[in-house]
Amino acid sequence: MFSKSRVTEPGPRSQPRQYEPESSRPMDSTYDVPAPTHRTGPSLLSADLTVKGDIRTQGDVQIEGNIEGDVRANQLTVGESATIRGEIVAEEVIVNGRVVGRVRGLKVRLSATARVEGDIVHKTIAIESGAHFEGSVQRQEDPLGQGHTPKLAAPSCAMADEDEDIGHAV
Repeated sequence: MFSKSRVTEPGPRSQPRQYEPESSRPMDSTYDVPAPTHRTGPSLLSADLTVKGDIRTQGDVQIEGNIEGDVRANQLTVGESATIRGEIVAEEVIVNGRVVGRVRGLKVRLSATARVEGDIVHKTIAIESGAHFEGSVQRQEDPLGQGHTPKLAAPSCAMADEDEDIGHAV
């Protein structure tokens, strides 16, 4: 009827998972964190959590609590009860709660419950009816680029000496 195999008999066995030191893992220079080996569900920061400091991940994050610092992620969802005071940088940003600070993302979506006080730099944007937004919107091909948009320098004016001819460029 049934046959039992002995544990000591040779056969395919799964190898125990080996610890890989963090220094040998590939690093992503953008975030200075180990590159993810596989995708998992988003990390969740609950409504009763307050973080003072920056959050950086290559994964996805859903924030329901309060953050006082910058947030960098692959995909960031700001929950209805959440407040972020700082800069957000993510490939995809979904805002349902409150953000006070600049938002940079390839895809940015403000839902009807969103409140954003700050500038938005995006490649594509969607703003639902009812969303509250105070700031400027700027479209860029690469909003995640490390360099900020350079500000135009004020024209330089040099004063001519009294002895020089004012009509010449200085």
